[in-house]
Amino acid sequence: MNRQPILQTDRLIIRPLVQADYEALYQIASDPAVWEQHPIHDRWRREVFDAFFADGMASGGALAVTDRTTGSLLGSTRFGPFDPEEGGVVEIGWTFLSTRHWGKGINPEMKRAMLAHAFASVELVEFRVGDTNYRSRNALEAIGAMRSDRYELQKYQGKRVVHLVYEITRDRFERQMLEKR
Repeated sequence: MNRQPILQTDRLIIRPLVQADYEALYQIASDPAVWEQHPIHDRWRREVFDAFFADGMASGGALAVTDRTTGSLLGSTRFGPFDPEEGGVVEIGWTFLSTRHWGKGINPEMKRAMLAHAFASVELVEFRVGDTNYRSRNALEAIGAMRSDRYELQKYQGKRVVHLVYEITRDRFERQMLEKR
């Protein structure tokens, strides 16, 4: 599976993230409101964002989300690692958008394009989201992802962080897309 495709929708171009995107992306990420429900609340701080950006660049799956008309950067997202020998599963996540673009359908439009791309190669897409990140949890449920009974515990700055695992199958996604027609 190509984890850095170029995807186009009516309003978006989703393309590989490049180093030259750093400053524009940090301008979005530097707004504390972006991270208020996220388990890592301080990602708006440059030194914390630097590590996040570097991890994204090293991941081989980081994507820039841009306005198809203006080319302006709206945010970022990522495909997680994909190992065909591990089964047909990939993770989508690490997503954030400019607060100016919240509530305008950008996130579901982006996620549907990513899901369509992923389901050409996998049977299942997973999402991990902080248990108190209700905005992201609601967004996932709105695109048809279902909360599984699995979760992951991590530590950040000495605090326990719970990530819930959501998932959507290829069949469920395809049924939803047919229902929307």
